[in-house]
Amino acid sequence: MSKVCEITGKKVVSGNHVSHSNIKTRRKFYPNLQLKKFYVPEEDAWITLRVSAKGIKNINKKGIMACLLEAEANGLLRL
Repeated sequence: MSKVCEITGKKVVSGNHVSHSNIKTRRKFYPNLQLKKFYVPEEDAWITLRVSAKGIKNINKKGIMACLLEAEANGLLRL
């Protein structure tokens, strides 16, 4: 599975480990993804999404249907 949030589009980014002696080696920063089920009352169905913690907060604030429509408009999700 790809490590991309289906709501916000957050994905893996790369950077450096920096040691105490200032030696730099490449590393990856992973998003905080959770597999979560949401109930969509408009469709009377449960859907499973792979969302980041920030995506869960957005869903709690705006509502699941608004977030799904926004993600579809941004090309992150297909309904």
